[in-house]
Amino acid sequence: MEMTMVGSNGGDTTETHNKINKYALACAIVGSIISIIFGYDTGVMSGAMIFIKEEMKINDVQVEVLAGILNLCALVGSLTAGRTSDIIGRRYTIVLASVIFMIGATLMGYGPNYGILMVGRCITGIGVGFALMIAPVYAAEISAPSSRGMLTSLPEFCISFGILTGYVSNYCFGKMGAKIGWRLMLGVAAIPSLCLALGVLRMPESPRWLVLQGRLKDAREVLSKVSNTEEEAVVRFRDIKLAAGVPEDCEQDVVKMHRKTHGEGVWKELLSPTTTVRWILVVAIGLHFFQHATGIEAVVLYSPRIFRKAGITSKDKLLLATVGVGVIKTSFILVATFLLDRVGRRRILFTSITGMAVAHLMLGFGLTMVEHSHGELPWALILSIISVYMYVALYSIGMAPITWVYSTEIFPLKLRAQGLSIGVAVNRLMNAAISMSFISIYEAITIGGTFFMFAGISVIALIYFYFFLPETKGKSLEEIEKLFGEPSPREDDKARDDVYPTNLLGKKKSFIFFSFLRERRLTPPTSTFSSSPAATSRRYFHPSVDPQPQATPFCSFNPTSVAPSPLSRTLSAAASILRAAILLSFSSPSVDLVLP
Repeated sequence: MEMTMVGSNGGDTTETHNKINKYALACAIVGSIISIIFGYDTGVMSGAMIFIKEEMKINDVQVEVLAGILNLCALVGSLTAGRTSDIIGRRYTIVLASVIFMIGATLMGYGPNYGILMVGRCITGIGVGFALMIAPVYAAEISAPSSRGMLTSLPEFCISFGILTGYVSNYCFGKMGAKIGWRLMLGVAAIPSLCLALGVLRMPESPRWLVLQGRLKDAREVLSKVSNTEEEAVVRFRDIKLAAGVPEDCEQDVVKMHRKTHGEGVWKELLSPTTTVRWILVVAIGLHFFQHATGIEAVVLYSPRIFRKAGITSKDKLLLATVGVGVIKTSFILVATFLLDRVGRRRILFTSITGMAVAHLMLGFGLTMVEHSHGELPWALILSIISVYMYVALYSIGMAPITWVYSTEIFPLKLRAQGLSIGVAVNRLMNAAISMSFISIYEAITIGGTFFMFAGISVIALIYFYFFLPETKGKSLEEIEKLFGEPSPREDDKARDDVYPTNLLGKKKSFIFFSFLRERRLTPPTSTFSSSPAATSRRYFHPSVDPQPQATPFCSFNPTSVAPSPLSRTLSAAASILRAAILLSFSSPSVDLVLP
């Protein structure tokens, strides 16, 4: 099966759609092993905390701090990882993360007291910040558009596999006694960290990073290895050069690049962004926020407590039921890796988040029934276990991989590493917030009420994703940049319909969400990376002018052609408020807002 791939200059070439380059796959797998180590730590802590609490006689608040401090320290790692990877390269950043993991795991395995254990968790957290940023970036930058979804989702699969390994480790080492068992659980992670640090040195560097360094010859050599054909390598090399600002006809082996792409210039573009970069940041930050705000950390880290609340009392059965969580999570992540490049990001994500909301409602109901009963409720126990497994399965097939795949591929080349580091920082902050507060929350509003809360957040996430995420399946990283910029006025309507959503009522797209534009005489944002002040200074119509539908990626349908129902008017009002808040929050100071 073949597909046509159009380069940035309009030239056509062909590539095998269903063939994944074996060398690129091997590099992505090795680079993603760092995620297995992180996942192992997450999974093993759920069981280790049971034994740590018994031996060290710590309270629930200290347990929450021990669980969450890793993610707070990961903020430091994630915010420095982008700059570090731009300086020393993607490959050596993976080596650095492995060494940090090894030191942290050694300290936790030694762990004579709570203080040393906390130091080990903090050091490991810094390694987590590096790992979560660098693994998907490296996989995305060596992969072709036709296989990027699969290869970029490998780090998330490896996290799930690591979590499963941690759960199995809990079950096995838990039989060795309280004093030695949990130390082996935590300390054994130092061994794969050392092996990875040595193995990564045999991998090639990211071709996109090499181009940013001006090392064009090295980039061509890497692309020839990770592409299926020489023709594909040429097209990818041309697009990368254009994205990095290198002239297309440049044939030198080494060129001098502007240093502003490596340091303060990149952060300046992210912290004082153009309208296009603002929208990319809104999407990336939203994805990472909702990934953990919808409750995955509560289920993965505290699954033994959830199963105990549901009615399982035996420690062995608790750990065995937790192993089931890991098996399901890993299995469905594997399914997702094969679906992302076939079905598309949006459709899978909507299915995932809708099912997560339903699973939360079921789990909340089951736990509430158990909590208010005076005896055992076998049906409620079964419902709770099924709900946990259902939630993990649906999360793993969509929300888990798509967060990393999507947020990695939407950033332009020179902003990718440090842009993703902002998303990772939000990801770790939300992870810490949930892991450090879950026990306190369920003690305040009951454990059933907590999962009802997560169901509500999932619904909000669904609405957010519906309006803000265009489809990126099958597009090159350089083409994806254009989705958030200004389209051609003659952009093909059919192509736009394939990328942007239809509305919730099944009509043509944009009626509900962009009724606000018609009512307030506003046009959608149209600035791009290279837009001039003249093009961006007047993004709004004067009320005396009757606006015509604009050919932009966010609006291609005249809402007056559809008679609104009462439901659509209600949804339209809600969408108008959301749209107005976002426009006002992210508008530049030079914008003139004129309302009737």
